[in-house]
Amino acid sequence: MSINSRTPQEYEVLTGGGAESAELAKRGLSRRRLLRLGVGAGLGILAAEGTYGALTMLYPNLAGQFGSVITLKPKSNYVPAAQGSFVLDQKGVFYESAAKAYIIHLTPSAGVFLLGGVNLQNQMDAENWVKDSDGTYWLALYQVCVHLGCKYPFRDDCQSFKCPCHGSHYNIDGEYLDGPAPRSTDRFEMTFQSGNVNVNTGKLNQHVERPDAQTRILRPPGITCSAQ
Repeated sequence: MSINSRTPQEYEVLTGGGAESAELAKRGLSRRRLLRLGVGAGLGILAAEGTYGALTMLYPNLAGQFGSVITLKPKSNYVPAAQGSFVLDQKGVFYESAAKAYIIHLTPSAGVFLLGGVNLQNQMDAENWVKDSDGTYWLALYQVCVHLGCKYPFRDDCQSFKCPCHGSHYNIDGEYLDGPAPRSTDRFEMTFQSGNVNVNTGKLNQHVERPDAQTRILRPPGITCSAQ
């Protein structure tokens, strides 16, 4: 029962959005300790599964709740920024607790994209980018690290996301940079309706692999990002 096999709302019901994973990571529990915990955890998971079965029958159907399409603020509230000038909740990157997501709003600058033409468009489609009519680009990144489920913060000083548990490091578009994460961050579908930003938290793209020269969209920030 891995993090990769659950929808986002299922994972939130079972784990509280990664809080338990974060706590285990911070404690640095020994393998022996984890094995002892495993028996008790297994029983707990069985009980949780029973609760989960009842909850998830209703959870995704609650309009405006996590697991459904959530209408956020008007587009004008999300000020775009060029790569390298993002400031959390001021320009370029905004955290939305209701959607458990970071909203990215990028103003493209010369040379920011490493791909071009059809290759760029195909990769953007694969990674859930949305191009707006004004030429800016949008993205909705799920807040949970794909390594062990911790919640990763945006670091203004690094111009990127850095998980505090084991150091998984992601670019502003969620693409893998370094650390133990097996892939890039997961992301939600995003649309616009009546001037507002809509995020479908019931549809999670968990298939964005670690990028290579043929698939990396944005230049790495080029800033050493130390642990905090």
